[in-house]
Amino acid sequence: MPATKRWNIKKADPAQTAGLQQSLQINPVLCRLLVQRGVGTFEEARSFFRPSLDSLHSPWLMKDMRKAVDRIRQAISRGEKMLVFGDYDVDGTTAVACMYRFLKKIQPALDFYIPHRYREGYGISKAGIDFAAAGGFTLIISLDCGIKSAELIRYAAEQGIDFIVCDHHLPDEVLPPAVAILNPKQKDCPYPYKELCGCGVGYKLITALTEVMQLPPETPFEFLDLLATAIAADIVPLNGENRILAYHGLLKANKNPHHGIRALARLSGLEKELHITNLVFMIAPRVNAAGRMDDARKAVEMFIAETEEEALHFAEQLHSDNSDRKEADKTITEEALQTIRDHTEWISRKSTVVYQPHWHKGVVGIVASRLIDHYYRPTVVLTSSGDYVAGSARSVPGFNLYEAIHACREHLLGYGGHFAAAGMTLEPGQVNAFREKFEEVVAATIEPQMLIPEICIDAEISLKDIRQSFYDILCQMEPFGPENPRPVFLVRGLTDTGYSRVVKEEHIRFSLCGDNLTMTGIGFGMAQRFDLLRNRQPVDVVFTLDENEWKDTKTLQLRVMDFRASGQEEPVPAFPVTFAANTPL
Repeated sequence: MPATKRWNIKKADPAQTAGLQQSLQINPVLCRLLVQRGVGTFEEARSFFRPSLDSLHSPWLMKDMRKAVDRIRQAISRGEKMLVFGDYDVDGTTAVACMYRFLKKIQPALDFYIPHRYREGYGISKAGIDFAAAGGFTLIISLDCGIKSAELIRYAAEQGIDFIVCDHHLPDEVLPPAVAILNPKQKDCPYPYKELCGCGVGYKLITALTEVMQLPPETPFEFLDLLATAIAADIVPLNGENRILAYHGLLKANKNPHHGIRALARLSGLEKELHITNLVFMIAPRVNAAGRMDDARKAVEMFIAETEEEALHFAEQLHSDNSDRKEADKTITEEALQTIRDHTEWISRKSTVVYQPHWHKGVVGIVASRLIDHYYRPTVVLTSSGDYVAGSARSVPGFNLYEAIHACREHLLGYGGHFAAAGMTLEPGQVNAFREKFEEVVAATIEPQMLIPEICIDAEISLKDIRQSFYDILCQMEPFGPENPRPVFLVRGLTDTGYSRVVKEEHIRFSLCGDNLTMTGIGFGMAQRFDLLRNRQPVDVVFTLDENEWKDTKTLQLRVMDFRASGQEEPVPAFPVTFAANTPL
């Protein structure tokens, strides 16, 4: 039977919660949720529930904004050719599309460039600079990349090409020699909000240009749906300005979306209102698939399309790429799991390292995440890349993956990444040595509880708390994401009504009662645990709330994340740890 997860119930300051409840006169559970999200006063609650574009910070607070604006105006006045350069992921392609569409209205001498993921790699590329030099471009605006490209930007300067860098990644000690660097994470940048995505930084530049060029003040609002897509896909905190921008971006996505967003929603089969989860699980994977499987330039072409027909043409290509990506993802995951099963000595390890030379390089990171869904531990998936082996690594929360990879550097040609994800290259003959060293490092440093999935629970409630009015206020807390997660609840001592059943051989349709009330729910991938309900013993259930619509009738239901016998102790590490996957397809 799959292992259960660790349950961690969050805390909230009781006095602050009580004070907020007195001000708002709503269910105290909702006040607890708000306090956990940094909302402690009536005014803060008003701003949280009614995000206003008027609350955005002035773009002029960002270091080098005046330099960037002046250089772009100079280029426009001189008729210089400008190149908009961006990364191949969702953040990069949306940022390029926004900047290109904006500048195209006022500067015809314009083009864009997206590096090829496999021929050029991440970030500024020499091939991109050479393209600009050959084409007579004298100004490059980089978006979602550039902050770590000091040598290449120096090379561009030698070719007579200036750079404006718009980035959100953490800068190194040595900054690139650009004419302007827009990045709130610079040590001496006074911009108050530090968590913008790359598209968000570009949006700030568009806002400043709109002001100095005396364009209609609502001009930047045209790009809010693309910006919301970038915010959702790049897993940046959904608080502060990101919350405001995502909130209004979703409004635009539902009222008057870009042709590309509309085309992808149509191909995804989405007919109802777009939510942030649709951007994460339906729109973003199709955009990312272009760079993973082929060339991300088509994603920008889709976003800048002037007609629905043109956008649909490119969207169909992205949709096809995503189908190929899903097939490769599924096949490689199955092969990787079989490889682990074939090596029984690997099953009880604290890490996973698998390698096959024929696996598609574009999906190894996704496959690493899939394997964590089955064997909850730091994971590396490797494949051939020319004469070398390359791969991606993913971690479990709390474990510093980059440090573990660093400790194995003797077996690597190169590596990079951060706490939760990394990439590396190595010689084919070093794979086995790297696998053993990585296991040695992880086994010696990982804490046992990190090998058990954790669910963070916002509040313990009872079924009588769950009312339509309660749910309606929860919906007003959207958009959900990091720093504002969808609320997770715990109800203890529920019993099966006798109507719970297994559906489609994998899932449980729950029917549970408590407090003289009955509620239904769905638990995906939980069929193997159905015996726990058969004898009507009390169970504790962890869930989120959503609506189930059947024949035009909507009812509230529990989306069950985990359940266990009431009074059961916290689980101890068990191998393998398996649980239902919840990763985007």
